[in-house]
Amino acid sequence: MRGTRLDTARIRAARRVIDPVFLDTPLYRCEALEPGLGCTVSIKLETANPVRSFKARGTEVVASRLAEGGAAAVVCASAGNLGQALAWSGRVRGLDVTVVASRFATVAKLDRIRALGARLELVDGDHEMARERAAAIARRDGIRLVEDSLDLETCEGAATIGLELVGTAPSFDTVLIALGGGALATGVGHVVKALAPGVEVICVQPLGAPAMTRSWRERRVVITDSADTIADGVAGRCPVPAVLDDLLLVADDAVLVREESIMAGMRMLLHHAGLVVEPSAALGIAAVLEDRGRFAGRHVVTIVCGSNVDVDAYHRWVGAAALHGS
Repeated sequence: MRGTRLDTARIRAARRVIDPVFLDTPLYRCEALEPGLGCTVSIKLETANPVRSFKARGTEVVASRLAEGGAAAVVCASAGNLGQALAWSGRVRGLDVTVVASRFATVAKLDRIRALGARLELVDGDHEMARERAAAIARRDGIRLVEDSLDLETCEGAATIGLELVGTAPSFDTVLIALGGGALATGVGHVVKALAPGVEVICVQPLGAPAMTRSWRERRVVITDSADTIADGVAGRCPVPAVLDDLLLVADDAVLVREESIMAGMRMLLHHAGLVVEPSAALGIAAVLEDRGRFAGRHVVTIVCGSNVDVDAYHRWVGAAALHGS
């Protein structure tokens, strides 16, 4: 698509360096969800891989290029999923991986980063503080800093999901994409608008972490003072200007959803699709729940983007959703 930083030819080439275990994830119509949502619903299941999120599509591209260039080490900041993915991709290619995360990040994600062999450094703050620390490590050690969404590899790796959607899905008219830093939204959005321009691209973010959505609406970077949401994977406060520029070109809409709707979406995915998902992965379902009239009669594809979740917290959230009658 003209104007974005992304390139469709490079996205097609990215598929050749991504381990096939992360490609061609299940895509299917989930009829059991449809009575409660009032529309045709297809699921793109990005949790069916060794790191249980879409992030490895991007880290595979990053790690492949680093290994080809003779790099020995890499560092990133992560809420959990990017760190796991980079640890997996780096381990396979002999890279020394350091991940910086908030001490308050999901314990299950932190444990998995360690299990995959990465060095984990924790900071006493939020993800933005982790980003600052990761950048400092990169400068000190002279190594590559992977910045999710800013680095094109992370966006173009995620964009391979879009190739699979437009190449294999039956006719659909809407794609719902979780919006955090923007790699998934700009990547998939770029491909959809380039190859299936009639499909509406709708980004979904929690009301408690609205920075990128507010930025999209105001067409300028809006930094928030805090992020308060159970959807830790999309809880950024400081949008990257270049990513916002791309998002403005590919997103038709950006909507905010309540925490109650996110929990209700998680419960629906469990009871009607048999899927245990993290909150970020339920944002698309939450968007339909909050505006059934908008989606009535449509064929919606939602990307289930991650399933790395603390079990105790998950049970609390799903139980809370049950109280709201979803």
